[in-house]
Amino acid sequence: MQDSTSNTAGDWLDAVRWDDQGLVPAIAQDAATGDVLMMAWMNREALELTAKEQRAIYWSRSRGKLWRKGESSGHVQQVAEIRLDCDADVVLLKVEQLGGIACHTGRRSCFYSRLENDRWVSVEPVLKDPEAIYGGSGDAQL
Repeated sequence: MQDSTSNTAGDWLDAVRWDDQGLVPAIAQDAATGDVLMMAWMNREALELTAKEQRAIYWSRSRGKLWRKGESSGHVQQVAEIRLDCDADVVLLKVEQLGGIACHTGRRSCFYSRLENDRWVSVEPVLKDPEAIYGGSGDAQL
């Protein structure tokens, strides 16, 4: 496999292994703590705009359009660093999570359920009621 550091500025997006729908999974990680906050999808335009704006922009599969994280909630992800995994098929965004909430459920992280005794148990508190964040607009869904 070619070392990605040899890519020129114009072909960095071509180095990404997009799936058959033109998407790549993107993991948002807190740049300061290392906590995994969420996973979403990006298309080429979302990744390009994320790099340009230094703000997390995803592709919403349910809405069929670009989704600027925080556009409804105010919980913006400022991007500190963008990385690509060794297989070039997963993007890692190291972010500052403004407002401290990444999940549409009002929790810090989307990974709030832990497997305990063959069942999923919520182990992270709701920091803010989703109704108070989104006002019943339906914008909470991805």
